[in-house]
Amino acid sequence: MKVLLTTLNSKFIHTNLAIRYIREYSRYLEGEYYKLFLKEYTINNSIDFIMKDIVKMDVDIIVFSVYIWNIEDIVRICENLKKIKKEIIICLGGPEVSYDFEYSIEKYKFVDYILYGEGEVVYRDLILYFMGKKSVVDVKGICYRNHKNIIVNDEMPLICNLDEIPSPYENIDRTEYENKIVYFESSRGCPFNCQYCLSSAIKGLRYFSIPRIKRDLKNLIDVRVSQIKFIDRTFNANREIAKDIMSFLMENDNGYTTYHFEVTAHLIDDEMLEFLKDCKPGLFQFEIGVQSTNEKTLIEVGRTDDFGRLTKVVNTVSSYKNIHQHLDLIAGLPYEDYNRFGISFDDVYNLKAECLQLGFLKMIKGTGIRNRSDKHGYIYKEYPPYEIISNNYISFNEILKLKDIEEILEIYYNSGNFKVSVDYIINRYYDRPFVFYEEFSGFFDKNGYFDMSNGKNRLYEIFLEFVSWKLNDDEEINKFREILKFDYISLGKTSSLPVFFSRIESYDYKNRGHQFLKNEENQRKYTSNRVGEAAKNLIKYVQFEEFEYNVIDLKDDINTELVKKQNTILFYYDIDKIFEKSKTYKVKI
Repeated sequence: MKVLLTTLNSKFIHTNLAIRYIREYSRYLEGEYYKLFLKEYTINNSIDFIMKDIVKMDVDIIVFSVYIWNIEDIVRICENLKKIKKEIIICLGGPEVSYDFEYSIEKYKFVDYILYGEGEVVYRDLILYFMGKKSVVDVKGICYRNHKNIIVNDEMPLICNLDEIPSPYENIDRTEYENKIVYFESSRGCPFNCQYCLSSAIKGLRYFSIPRIKRDLKNLIDVRVSQIKFIDRTFNANREIAKDIMSFLMENDNGYTTYHFEVTAHLIDDEMLEFLKDCKPGLFQFEIGVQSTNEKTLIEVGRTDDFGRLTKVVNTVSSYKNIHQHLDLIAGLPYEDYNRFGISFDDVYNLKAECLQLGFLKMIKGTGIRNRSDKHGYIYKEYPPYEIISNNYISFNEILKLKDIEEILEIYYNSGNFKVSVDYIINRYYDRPFVFYEEFSGFFDKNGYFDMSNGKNRLYEIFLEFVSWKLNDDEEINKFREILKFDYISLGKTSSLPVFFSRIESYDYKNRGHQFLKNEENQRKYTSNRVGEAAKNLIKYVQFEEFEYNVIDLKDDINTELVKKQNTILFYYDIDKIFEKSKTYKVKI
């Protein structure tokens, strides 16, 4: 009996933890009568490619891990596999089929079994049934057909002691995770009850033991995986455990691996803030779900939050310049219309985190908000990812406007490519960030720029076009052109500038720049990690550029008054590009 355990990840860099747990939990069964193959594909692979690969394996049973991003491709694959090999047994498991398993097995006639709930024990018992060692009626957590009848067995109880699940991180094959994100969990469940989140469907919070967590992490650290992403819904639900794990990661830093956590900011107390001050820059990343700042909305969706405390935490962590923070908003929640969402946007945007994710409510199967969708007049797409179309508070046209704003936010804020220029325009000419993004996205839409493929240079040019249209003042436009040029050169060394930037050619940079970099005192001050190197080598990482205005001062104080005074700026690119892409200095050469 040959079994294929597989899934379609959303990207090549992703890995699936669920199928690895399932493999390890049943590994002891492998032998003459049971051979298991584990393989991952992506939704970017063609269906024909995946089918060809599976058919070549000639397996008897195939088990797919199913999510909103892969369900449509998986059912197409399964339907065709059944046509090719009628006797193949097809099983589906995972969140996308766990909450309407009877409907799914009725709809997908080519599916033989659905595994619902936590899969490790369910899968093992199903394999024991296929091996003739267990009766099908005793396999909890499955839904299946008996001739024309659909049978639903009792649900499988949750695993109380998570350490019972053998680790997938023993004897690691380094190539399995090369250039991949490794997903890791220290706990299952969530202490909160957010009605838009699937975690609300499972009560309670369970932890792996600390020794187990540390042993697994050390194994991953030793093989130097690039990033470990904790999938705990609230990593810091238990402060002491979170601090213990983070301390361990700091002590065992290999200089390469980074860590991503979903944290609840208001649970970070002052002691934890003091602890975080000592983290190495770039070692940790925080994802913080704010979702809304409307109290009525938060109460309705069962979310507990304290925006005042969150603000303090985010601002304090930002001041350390060592942890990348990613804040989330959800459009389409109850009692939040377009204008009130704009206020939530402003509240969160003004925290100035490194990334602001504007997402749209998904009516996920099994969530409370989907089960009570009629209360708020939700209309949503009936196919994955079940995204909202409208509700009693926000129209479809307003959702479309927010989608345009989301795209502009990604390009001009989250990219980090327009840091000074965006801050300058909002600070000088707008009362609210939301209004800027609303107006800029409207400009994009009106001119058809959303329908075009815009390269890097074109994006800078469009921003200049927008500001020129907005200001209609030559001197102010020239100031902005210089600021935009500063942002452009900050990204990386360039021998030529786009024609819409003006360049002052008053200095012989090649000779003067080399002389400047030969000076050891200048090396210590501006290229401290390359002191003693020849100027001809240093110049590879340096660019000198003339500016008409003191635009560099805006980096420290966006309220700085720009004055017309020619100055030279040194851009140095050989840095750890964690929070900025170059170091900049005003110099005389």
